[in-house]
Amino acid sequence: MSMWRPPERIRHDAQPGHWPSAVEAARSAVFQPIRVGRQELRQRTWVPAMVPWRATEDGLVTTNVLAWYERFARGRPGALVVEATGIRDVASGPLLRIGDARFVPGLQALVETVRRASGGETRLYIQLIDFLSVRRRPDPRKFFERYLGVTAAHRRALDMEGAAEESVRARLAGLDESKLEQVLAPRELEALRRGARERITDTAQPHIAALPQVLPTLFADAAARAREAGFDGVELHYAHAYTMASFLSATNTRTDGYGGSRAGRARLPLEVQDAVRHRVGADFVVGARMLADECIDGGSDVADAEFFAVQLAAAGSDFISLSRGGKFDDALQPRVGAAIYPYTGRSGYECMPSYYSDAQGPYGRNLAAVSRIRARVRAAGYQTPIVAAGGIHNFEQAEAVLAAGTADVVGLARQALADPDWFLKVRSGEGAAVRLCKYTNYCEALDQRHREVTCELWDREGLDTDRAGITLSADGKRRLTAPDWPPRPPGAPGRGDC
Repeated sequence: MSMWRPPERIRHDAQPGHWPSAVEAARSAVFQPIRVGRQELRQRTWVPAMVPWRATEDGLVTTNVLAWYERFARGRPGALVVEATGIRDVASGPLLRIGDARFVPGLQALVETVRRASGGETRLYIQLIDFLSVRRRPDPRKFFERYLGVTAAHRRALDMEGAAEESVRARLAGLDESKLEQVLAPRELEALRRGARERITDTAQPHIAALPQVLPTLFADAAARAREAGFDGVELHYAHAYTMASFLSATNTRTDGYGGSRAGRARLPLEVQDAVRHRVGADFVVGARMLADECIDGGSDVADAEFFAVQLAAAGSDFISLSRGGKFDDALQPRVGAAIYPYTGRSGYECMPSYYSDAQGPYGRNLAAVSRIRARVRAAGYQTPIVAAGGIHNFEQAEAVLAAGTADVVGLARQALADPDWFLKVRSGEGAAVRLCKYTNYCEALDQRHREVTCELWDREGLDTDRAGITLSADGKRRLTAPDWPPRPPGAPGRGDC
């Protein structure tokens, strides 16, 4: 699937900048502690949630999931957020779930793995997500034969009121694109061309209408399981293309008190946060990941995000982590048999910009919005920590974000994937050894195809010599975790092997 790119196509290579000595690092803002709720991070660094596609088809933790998080933990960031984990016990492919007690033992093993690998230095949060049904783009023949519900409107448009349903379906299948646009309803056309997708505004469907009554309990139950598993807290996924972000969106036109105005759109996210807090108590961290800007026509903007952030802070959110974009609304058409992917349109680029960009470039693209949001939260009288992410890769960038008061914590996602030891290397004065992310979005392309996510900078390292002890991807061509640092002798077991 192709992806949207800025027309300018200006190349921006990541720069190492100045790496601090160990003494300089110890004095820096990056490596100072910060309070998050009733807990403390030992440093102001954060690895945001990334889906690695390593769970079982039933949503259970595997040895490869443990190895993925163990490798990040060995770098000892201040906080590590586990991938988007489904709060419902429904089929969702190889993505983690937490919608039933049977998932708790595997998640406990994950917690224990991270504690051991980080020496107890890294706080571990798990991101809780709800999502609605998204179907793959169908083969047109099958769509007209099986999936499309033939209606009176179709019969009238085709002048086939008395015809057999099979005849109507055959006629529809033979129409050209221009005629289909006249006969099919907009959502039927979307189902044909992009795959059927539920929306929170589909309130004629009882299960969609009931979301405000159902979701607070589902999130609270999931958070209780997270606490039972030993996590330090939860991150409520209010960002990108999913259910809770859709309630916050300016495109939310629900008329039941959970849409329309900013207050109406914030109502369910606040009720979910309140339900979670009451279930897990005050000493368990409860924060949110939300968008600084949806980056779509008619979507929420920074002014909306300022309002939402203040409301979340006032309601007791322990942190607010800010992203941008990543919406279904402007995603490109998927191929037949594939599901729509929310990072292929312009909003998706804003979420994960690559090194070919416009004049603004891909590094720190969200920071101006983050700064505005933090300033509004502070002006309202709240000290809620704000987490910034998006193209931050060197120490000077990270330090500048904190020194300027743009954010309170810096998140490194793709850079941490490129080098999970970034935090340990920089803190020990070994920044020159950091493997800088190139921001080619090689990892994102793997995610789009639902393949195990790896980094091109290391996923073939060592495969042409001694493969002993290296776990390979399903295709047998890539290693699944970054090489050790410092490098281990050939044949020696990796530190913290699971």
